[in-house]
Amino acid sequence: MAESGAARIERARAVVAQLKKAYPEAACSLQYGTTHQLLVATILSAQCTDERVNKTTPGLFQRFKTPADFAYAEVDELSQMVRSCGYHNQKARSIQGASLRIVEDFGGEVPDNLAELVSLPGVGRKTANCVLGECYGEPALVIDTHMVRIMNLLGFVQTRNPEKIERELSEIFDRDDWVKLTHLIIDHGRAVCIARRPRCGDCVLAELCPSAVR
Repeated sequence: MAESGAARIERARAVVAQLKKAYPEAACSLQYGTTHQLLVATILSAQCTDERVNKTTPGLFQRFKTPADFAYAEVDELSQMVRSCGYHNQKARSIQGASLRIVEDFGGEVPDNLAELVSLPGVGRKTANCVLGECYGEPALVIDTHMVRIMNLLGFVQTRNPEKIERELSEIFDRDDWVKLTHLIIDHGRAVCIARRPRCGDCVLAELCPSAVR
């Protein structure tokens, strides 16, 4: 029998409740001190682990302290400093380009709305929503690889398109939970619902997950 919309919303609330109990300390794992630093760290996190980014950014943020420092940096130096994060030339250009726009078009302040954020070089909806949720307190869903995989397993979506997933989840989950949800799912994906070896027997969501192996 197909799950009704009301039943799906109720199951979504139960999923969040269980995850909050399991991961009460769930939070953004990228380390940053300012909104611009989070923007930079999130750009670096593409196709890279947060752990690796967090090893790279202390030295980076010591060398370049402000958006202007990044905007007018030598891109080759910037590229070398982020080499370990992969795609270093592309990421360096994106960071410098975004910083330049912030300095020259936005008075040195990172924009606080989606449209202006995604207009920055190298900034897509994932990065923009991360900044909006973490730094500006805006309800925002960050759709990363854990969210794509686990939301499909939970049967809340049947697509791998991040924008479609964001739109569909926004109709299922309470707005107040959007920012926290990504962190909960990431923690769960790392600890239990592991991509190639999910531990369904240890999963607090097993009774709520149609994909669980019982």
